Amino acid sequence: MKNLVEYLQQKHIIFKSLKSITPKELGSRKKVDIYLGVDLKGYYVDVMQVEKKSRVLRKEVTELMLLHEKLEKYIDTVIKKKYIIIKAPLCSKAKLLLEENGWKVYDEG
Repeated sequence: MKNLVEYLQQKHIIFKSLKSITPKELGSRKKVDIYLGVDLKGYYVDVMQVEKKSRVLRKEVTELMLLHEKLEKYIDTVIKKKYIIIKAPLCSKAKLLLEENGWKVYDEG
């Protein structure tokens, strides 16, 4: 988690608090790191981190967005900001889909 916090600080994204949520808590078996944070203005923030060798496609992005909706239901609050850090090759259509739905995408593939 320390690496994630330092990476986000380089992008000028700072949180009051940041806690890890396992996909199992949301009823998923996906291999993704999910973090729920509170920014300096008091808004909830969802940070997802995907790390894999194969390409991230639209189908998987849709599943990640459904996971975000489950997270909102799990904490019973609307999440204002959504960030995703992808350490894998990313399909251009998948990236476009994320950006159209309000996600800030950091592609490190």
